[in-house]
Amino acid sequence: MASLKDVARLANVSLMTVSRAINNPELLKPETLKQVQEAIRNLNYVPDFSARKIRGKGSKVSTVGVLALDTATTPYSVEIILSIEQTARQFGWSSFVVNITSNEDNERAVRQLLSQRPDGIIYTTMGLREVSIPEGLHKNHLVLANCIDVQKRLPAYIPDDYNGQYNAMRKLIEKGYRKPLCLYIPKETLAGNIRRKAVESAWRDAGFATEVLQQYHLAMGDEHYLDVVGLINNHCKNGQPDFDVVVCGNDRIAFLAYQVLLGKGIHIPKDVAVLGYDNMIGVGELFYPPLTTVVLPHYQLGEQAALHIIEQRKNNGTQYVACDLLERSSI
Repeated sequence: MASLKDVARLANVSLMTVSRAINNPELLKPETLKQVQEAIRNLNYVPDFSARKIRGKGSKVSTVGVLALDTATTPYSVEIILSIEQTARQFGWSSFVVNITSNEDNERAVRQLLSQRPDGIIYTTMGLREVSIPEGLHKNHLVLANCIDVQKRLPAYIPDDYNGQYNAMRKLIEKGYRKPLCLYIPKETLAGNIRRKAVESAWRDAGFATEVLQQYHLAMGDEHYLDVVGLINNHCKNGQPDFDVVVCGNDRIAFLAYQVLLGKGIHIPKDVAVLGYDNMIGVGELFYPPLTTVVLPHYQLGEQAALHIIEQRKNNGTQYVACDLLERSSI
């Protein structure tokens, strides 16, 4: 386990400077603070607060409070919560989570969170969306993760869905695919519209007409995922697909696309390629062949939101976190 001396040595500063970075970061120059924090992160150093209590040097530990709307209960986005906890711990902070189960539950959740007197608050959601932030939070050090406020006045860290989808589409074009069948998530979602625009932009930039794109949005509701079956069937006349790649709005759509295509004896990617989106944890490698997908940076969203609080970053508007293409064997 790394020690305080290890951090000081790596950061090339004194022990006192490391102590100040942990206990009184406002006393350090921003460059020095960043240098120490990088050393702490690289060494995974965890300050010993129990020893501090014994020495009588205070027991107040800075705290991040997390308001989680569906995030902590959804396997796809729980990494946001995990990264907040781990990042806070690396810098000697503690964290706690208050779940919001519905819009009507906001008031109760806000009261519960504020009663703990957190030093900073992260509001996070499952799935990119616009949110109305309760008035009771506006006077606090607040940052959003995976969501934006309706009036776009608050700092937020969200996935760069546009460039993630754009770059993935460019990769398909480079590989020679010319007849995509695009099955997007619902148009009522922010991500659904952003990703469609990115597909169309990449297609136009390659010199093709968007009119030839075969594009569909699923309707809202989990029950409509089964609509994927009918959509693919409609584009397979006499068992022959009129598309050479299925561009899926998420990995769940890709999972259904695999079943339909393989059930028809269509080989992936020899006959038809499949592109997913999300990189659902523990799922991508279970596809056969393994699914090429765009990674939603859930861990990085939580990490950046936590660092926003810990480093006392000023309000910097909406920050986009890269969505990288994870190329496997399906394209």
